[in-house]
Amino acid sequence: MTTGFFTRTEPIRYEGPNTGEPLAFRWYDPERIVAGRTMREHLRFAVCYWHSFTWPGGDPFGGATFDRPWFSDSLDAARAKADVAFEMFRLLDAPFFTFHDRDIAPEGATLADSNRNVREIADLLGRKMEESGIRLLWGTANLFSNRRFMAGASTNPDPELFAYAAAQVKNAMDVTHELGGQNYVLWGGREGYETLLNTDLAREIEQYGRFLTLVAEHKAKIGFEGQLLIEPKPQEPTKHQYDYDVSTIYGTLKRFGLENEYRVNIEQNHAILAGHSFEHEIAMAAALGIFGSIDINRGDYQSGWDTDQFAMNVPELTLAMYEILKAGGFEQGGLNFDAKIRRQSIDPDDLLHAHVTSMDAIARALLAAAELLEDGTLSRAVEERYAGWNGDIGRDILGGRMSLDDLARHVGDKALDPQPRSGRQEYLEGVVNRFF
Repeated sequence: MTTGFFTRTEPIRYEGPNTGEPLAFRWYDPERIVAGRTMREHLRFAVCYWHSFTWPGGDPFGGATFDRPWFSDSLDAARAKADVAFEMFRLLDAPFFTFHDRDIAPEGATLADSNRNVREIADLLGRKMEESGIRLLWGTANLFSNRRFMAGASTNPDPELFAYAAAQVKNAMDVTHELGGQNYVLWGGREGYETLLNTDLAREIEQYGRFLTLVAEHKAKIGFEGQLLIEPKPQEPTKHQYDYDVSTIYGTLKRFGLENEYRVNIEQNHAILAGHSFEHEIAMAAALGIFGSIDINRGDYQSGWDTDQFAMNVPELTLAMYEILKAGGFEQGGLNFDAKIRRQSIDPDDLLHAHVTSMDAIARALLAAAELLEDGTLSRAVEERYAGWNGDIGRDILGGRMSLDDLARHVGDKALDPQPRSGRQEYLEGVVNRFF
């Protein structure tokens, strides 16, 4: 069906790099084989309900700028929103979508009312998914917007609030399971603190670990086969976040014995706010064995806030896609457009242009990353740099067969004077630039 919200009625197609059609794919050819998979299989694009259909265009200094006919707290409005959402999924030929529970249905007077609303709209989404073939990449619970969560959800000082959040997550997780979701995300937007003057750190960390354990136990109980994901979220909205970056999350998971239960959902904007690069967080997650999925957007390097712009920087995306390919690609994760059109982009078709342009940038980056990986110059340079560790001494050190005494004897009175070798950074950066 068409709702009349967009001016276009036919799905957007691949037309090649030289097309003059504004709403056409120049690089994203879903069925093109790249590094053994189709682009569709590699990228697994998902449209984000939250930013595309729920965000009103406000900022800290001004209110809504978007005029959307479904902006009201009623189930009829939620149904209208679902109609437009699935129309956009069809126009973009997007294989997946994502949602928070509060994106798809209004909050009720009680949690029971809210959960019933979510389930009613989820039934509608299920029918639309069956008709269209569009799948759910992940679902999650919004544990941050309502004022009740201003001191956190699982890390809240009130155990009744902990229980409320757990019940909300249970419903969202059950719905995600019933809709065939590939993943369930724990997005801890307010799992942190603002001042130590009123915070018991040790207690809150224990609460956080207990909450994660309960979710993992519920996954097993209901037979959910999707991945559990945690999204690293530094600095905002609270000053100190317990899920600051990939390494912080891994440390928490190890402490509570959950490192095999969860993976991470990495966002470029959050990586920048944590003082890292996007590709660093992907590589770190792969190195630690917890790489899961991506919220694809970009941050403003001049702003200390989560600007959530659509990803358009091909060189940066290439380095990210290179790390994703090195990690073996996505298993159940994908690229979710957790990105906002700018608040001055008020035309409905701006939503289409934003997604198409970003999908093209990512597809162009995938092509460059695949060529870079096949070329092998970077991987050979890394192998050569660490080649000594493949010898006897290297294997004995890492294998735990040498103590400090052993190493001291190994050096002994030998005229050993190991000399550094060039890291060749500028040369390697030049290698990357050859593929654009």
